[in-house]
Amino acid sequence: MAALQGEVSWFCCGSAWGPCGTAGGGACGTCRSGNYQHAWPNASDACYAITRPDACGLGMTRRGCGFVHYTTNLCNGARVGTSIADCGPRTVSFCGERTCCGSACGSNRIVDLTPAAYSAIASLTTGLRPCSVDTV
Repeated sequence: MAALQGEVSWFCCGSAWGPCGTAGGGACGTCRSGNYQHAWPNASDACYAITRPDACGLGMTRRGCGFVHYTTNLCNGARVGTSIADCGPRTVSFCGERTCCGSACGSNRIVDLTPAAYSAIASLTTGLRPCSVDTV
């Protein structure tokens, strides 16, 4: 199984939940902060034109709404399966950003999880974690 390494962050979408107020339903219209979902930088041509992971040297597979990825927190080995519900993160804005915990490090934001999904692998207070995302 192929995996892409980088950073995982979290974002709010849909109806109010946990630390989130009400937000939009994401690019797919189905995003909810309380569901196990994520935003992916290459969900469509329009999304890719905004997020530009290629500007950070990342080759990311095109995957559309509903596709399931598995994200692993490299700090603790916790893993969560989530479905694409939005476009993001805007990877080009974080080229070269680096997050570490011990000897585990990740560079460039490659996936945004909903708060529910992020909470399954890390505390929301961490904000960013090095991760790997299964891409096939």
